[in-house]
Amino acid sequence: MIPRYSRPIMTSIWAPENRYRIWFEIEALACEAMAKYDFIPKESAKAIREQGDKAMASFNAQDVTAIDDIEAKVRHDVIAFLTWLAGKIGEDSRFVHMGMTSSDVLDTCLAVQLTQAADILLEDIDKVLEAIKKQAFEHKYTLTIGRSHGIHAEPVTFGLKLAGYYAEFARNKNRLLQARQEIATCAISGAVGTYAHIDPRIETYVAEHLGLSAEPVSTQVIPRDRHAAFFATLGVIASSIERLSIEIRHLQRSEVREAEEFFHPDQKGSSAMPHKRNPILTENLTGLARIVRSHVVPAMENVALWHERDISHSSVERMICPDGTITLDFALNRLAGVMEKLVVYPERMQENIESLGGVVHSGEVLLALARAGLSREQSYRIVQRSAMETWTKLGKPEGKSFRENLENDPEITGRIDASVLDKAMDGSMHVQNLDHIYQNVFGETGPKSKN
Repeated sequence: MIPRYSRPIMTSIWAPENRYRIWFEIEALACEAMAKYDFIPKESAKAIREQGDKAMASFNAQDVTAIDDIEAKVRHDVIAFLTWLAGKIGEDSRFVHMGMTSSDVLDTCLAVQLTQAADILLEDIDKVLEAIKKQAFEHKYTLTIGRSHGIHAEPVTFGLKLAGYYAEFARNKNRLLQARQEIATCAISGAVGTYAHIDPRIETYVAEHLGLSAEPVSTQVIPRDRHAAFFATLGVIASSIERLSIEIRHLQRSEVREAEEFFHPDQKGSSAMPHKRNPILTENLTGLARIVRSHVVPAMENVALWHERDISHSSVERMICPDGTITLDFALNRLAGVMEKLVVYPERMQENIESLGGVVHSGEVLLALARAGLSREQSYRIVQRSAMETWTKLGKPEGKSFRENLENDPEITGRIDASVLDKAMDGSMHVQNLDHIYQNVFGETGPKSKN
């Protein structure tokens, strides 16, 4: 991924220096295990560890270049590394990689890298959750208009809107925890996964020391359904980022103006129109979400490998593993920043609720008329008639409010007390069950209403 959308903490996971250090750790642990079970001399395992640790401690870009130069000749990345390592270790290097195959190193290393990436992504989600929760508690009772099909529906609160996003990202955290567990898998089983040349206890030892689980059946490669599930989870998280981003973009539209991204004092919105305040961060997040989701299909297609293995998945993973995790890491951190600094306009929200002359209360008025003795069909006809009369004449001299049109309707004049309409058009009913929802979402009710 390009530096513009990358954070060093995540890119370092995919740097060759980190990859080669993990490769050595896998080989050294395997040697220690082989020595433990008397397959190789203990002195040799000790020398491999000491000399290898020394070499990896000073490992730098020159060493990467040296390995690349070897690979240019042998045309095999693991052999190139083992050749370089042998030059650092000496005679005891003959015991390195004994009974193993390249995929034992490559797949186990990828598992370590993906778990490292997942741990960072989990921290990122926690930042998003914290930022959303803070805004949700601050605006628990901030009335705003709910919309269905993009059209005014009934009042909700801005805090309630955000509670829904919090619950979604909480689910995403659980999904990622599950995906991390599934991807944290080690395979040290040798050619075609039969353990013909290496004892299964070696795999168990390496897995335990790397914090991984041993793959039950590793046909020479770790089955790619695990990786597909991992990237599918990243795709779902990306979609949640986009959903919240689109909400903010809509709320920032000039005609709505209920909330907006923080606009820095020296920020410029347009090279041609100085007045512009554009939702550039959430638009960017929408785009980045598309990139992350685009990696899901290749990951799915990687599942179907030939027989015990092929490497059609390799080139795909060299791209999607760094790019997918780096992009999502950047996007989650950007989203957390947007939510931390989100500017909310409660007064404008109230104006929008009232902008249609009160028709947003039609649902409760319908129920109120039915409770008062009118049939549901009659009630619906009366309410819709008054609402359409209000809607079509908004802003015109002859236009009347929804309440006025209801009171002038001959079917309810003198039949419905004014107090019934007062109660039906009281916005407080839309906050009366917030504690129940907040308890479900946050495990606590949060602030109490000041009213």
